[in-house]
Amino acid sequence: MSAKLEKLLSYLEVQAIDKYLFVGQSPRNPPRIFGGQVLAQSLNAAVRTVAEDRIAHSLHGYFLRPGDPAKQIVYEVDPIRDGRSFTTRRVVAKQDGRAIFATAISFQVAEEGLAHQSTMPDVPPPEALESEQVQLDKLAQTHPQLAPFADMGPIERRRVYPRDRLDPQPREAVEHIWLRITGEIGGDYCRHQTLLAYVSDFGLLGTALYPHPYSPNSKRIQAASLDHALWFHRPFRLDDYILYSMDSPSLAGSRGFSRGSFYTRDGVLIASSAQEALLRLLPD
Repeated sequence: MSAKLEKLLSYLEVQAIDKYLFVGQSPRNPPRIFGGQVLAQSLNAAVRTVAEDRIAHSLHGYFLRPGDPAKQIVYEVDPIRDGRSFTTRRVVAKQDGRAIFATAISFQVAEEGLAHQSTMPDVPPPEALESEQVQLDKLAQTHPQLAPFADMGPIERRRVYPRDRLDPQPREAVEHIWLRITGEIGGDYCRHQTLLAYVSDFGLLGTALYPHPYSPNSKRIQAASLDHALWFHRPFRLDDYILYSMDSPSLAGSRGFSRGSFYTRDGVLIASSAQEALLRLLPD
């Protein structure tokens, strides 16, 4: 396992301090905690309280306050339901006694049944596209102020439609990104679900701004994720590239709505996501 992957996994883990109480740490990346980290840690905490035959299939959460990366996060798990086929957990993430994130996570015993899925978009393979890390490294050379944000860790991303970060031009609100975790992941299925929860927060917010001449980092945009939903449809592993296909059907009332689908390289739909974000246009 690479050092970068090992470091990321350590930040997605939680430590048990009681049966339904856990704590998590954050990388020191001010000014606030990345939403995908809280999603992944919440999932990890909930998994630790359910039977081994229960597999997470959906997560619905709300981001309530910005998190402080300098402080630990306390995760309180509420075992609200244990049924024959389904188990539900409510998880509240807190700092200084105040909730920063709240989510409900549902688990199910594996079942066979009817099946269908949407078709994966026809896009170039990842090998035909430039790594976003290479693009960020080039950008950091000419704009040193961006250097702290250039390191993507063990997450490799290859965008089908790269967008100029410094001069974003309006275009259709559609994005396709090939993602993979570099290094030997190992571990059980829960580890792969946790990593997918983490990367599911990449790209959704930005896609909602594509029809407009702004990016999430634009000075005139106040941006923050409001909620996040994730559904796991089929078993998967992240040892190879997956395609994250996103679109944004609406931006209104300073709220952008985006949705995403995850496909394996051979076209199997493994998960879906949805997110609403605050995208407020500030005065000049």
